[in-house]
Amino acid sequence: MKIHGKAYRTIWPRADEAVEVIDQTKLPQEFTTVVLRSLEDCAQAIRTMVVRGAPLIGATAAYGVAFAMRAEPSSKALIRALDMLQATRPTAVNLRWALKRMHGALHNRGHEERFVQAWNEAAKICDEDVEACRQIGVHGLEIFRAAAAKKDAPLEILTHCNAGWLACVDWGTALAPIYMAHDAGIPVHVWVDETRPRNQGASLTAYELGAHGVPHTIIADNAGGHLMQTGRVDLCIVGTDRVTKNGDVANKIGTYLKALAAKDNAVPFYVALPSSTIDWTLTSGAEIPIEERSADEILKMTGRLPGGGIVTVEIAAPGSPAANPGFDVTPARLVTAFITERGVCEANEAGLLALFPV
Repeated sequence: MKIHGKAYRTIWPRADEAVEVIDQTKLPQEFTTVVLRSLEDCAQAIRTMVVRGAPLIGATAAYGVAFAMRAEPSSKALIRALDMLQATRPTAVNLRWALKRMHGALHNRGHEERFVQAWNEAAKICDEDVEACRQIGVHGLEIFRAAAAKKDAPLEILTHCNAGWLACVDWGTALAPIYMAHDAGIPVHVWVDETRPRNQGASLTAYELGAHGVPHTIIADNAGGHLMQTGRVDLCIVGTDRVTKNGDVANKIGTYLKALAAKDNAVPFYVALPSSTIDWTLTSGAEIPIEERSADEILKMTGRLPGGGIVTVEIAAPGSPAANPGFDVTPARLVTAFITERGVCEANEAGLLALFPV
């Protein structure tokens, strides 16, 4: 996608065998990049959300394994790298998927081959993610096109968190069909949940939609139900960090409430995902580990002063504790359909298996 007229992926290799990523903790106030050169750099970037979004986390972890193999291509170092990276973010299954793939590509290789093999495999993971997200956009576009044909006004879409190109390597999941619809001349308008406490909607989704010229409006998280109730939302679409084989969906905290409101108001609720997000080892969402993040994300907020300075301020009553679960689980019964790189399917095991037989 483009920022200030220049095309970017969220992660890309450099000539000096490092990788460069967009520092998402600085957005939207500042567009800057960070160079990652080691396993530790990649783990820290994932842990601190310099990079975030399930597909991008997996891609970054793949390069982390490559850096580990450059430093020490032993089997012990490989296992140590896999364990370190797996511990950074527990909910997004793409991380485990990417690490399992890297292990499969490397464990039978000779030590002298491991870095080159790992570097090439990480690049393949990135390229395949771009194509998967593009295909999600193609399939989702047909849903949007059909919905837009039923009305004269712009198609009103509500999304939660950030599932655009900043969450992936390019295109995004939930935002890919939005970009394609906009580029195809279909009038769309996006309601962007602010997505407290880290404000990925207000900071990231709005940033990239604005850069692409897509009409949008930021709303408070609690406004979505009201908009649906008053007929101002035609459909909802979100991404996901993990889908269990029965179709339950783990996504950013607050997704469940949007799905409930959508169900009550007969608003279609779609989940866009690449197959790397399906966790065939879990039977239901009750088994998904939910990441508990720092209380500071609740108790403090960062913003820009009128003079341009960036400050972090306390916003809560002094001394009050805070709980900060990072994700919730939306039951499959609330999901209208999944949009994947292989097409659209029902949100259940049979629907998933029809597209992705295992």
